[in-house]
Amino acid sequence: MNATSLLLSTSVFIAVTHTLIGIDHYVPFVVLSKANAWTMKKTMTIVLLCGIGHVLSSVLLGLFGIALSQSVTFLVNIETIRGTLATSFMIGFGLIYTCWALTQLYRNKPHTHLVNGEKILHDHHHIEQTQTHHEAKPKKNLNTIWGLFILFVLGPCEPLIPLLMFPAATQNTFAFIAVTAAFSLTTIITMMGLTYIGVKGLKTINVKGLEKYSHALAGTAITLCGVMILTLGI
Repeated sequence: MNATSLLLSTSVFIAVTHTLIGIDHYVPFVVLSKANAWTMKKTMTIVLLCGIGHVLSSVLLGLFGIALSQSVTFLVNIETIRGTLATSFMIGFGLIYTCWALTQLYRNKPHTHLVNGEKILHDHHHIEQTQTHHEAKPKKNLNTIWGLFILFVLGPCEPLIPLLMFPAATQNTFAFIAVTAAFSLTTIITMMGLTYIGVKGLKTINVKGLEKYSHALAGTAITLCGVMILTLGI
């Protein structure tokens, strides 16, 4: 096996392993798809766009570094900074989403009024649905999607530059392009595959009693992903 073939097989292996271990590559999509009742087509489209942004940001940084003859250490330090920013953004995104969900739950909570001496149970949920829900939902969905996209653009593909791009660049142009493309495509395909499995798996679980808490649970799951990355380095 020549050096290029070895780098190609290594890039595929690292891409799959890196994505599988990195729960932030698929858990946010799974929980938000469930909470927002996205179709599978919409979910896969969002994963694809975020995946492209995720790998492209690291590829461009690697190209920049190689073109300007920057050291591997310099680029790794930049990727580390990006990773810290992405983790902080994920935790913040999850907390904000959770707070929004809890606020909506509180606003829609049934309460009583005294009418002619009688307690009347009153629920604003249906009023909100007919008057504002349909107007607010597209904007909320768009904000959520943009939040995910920014998160993945900030998030680095840590192994790509030091383990693959730089070694491939010492071989030839073909090796460099092939290894970068193999890692990028494998990462995106793995992200989509794991998300698909996760969404399908959630559909088999009976969560009818927890449906109204789906947004709060989604935000909590994203926050926990960020905390686990911060503390465990996964």
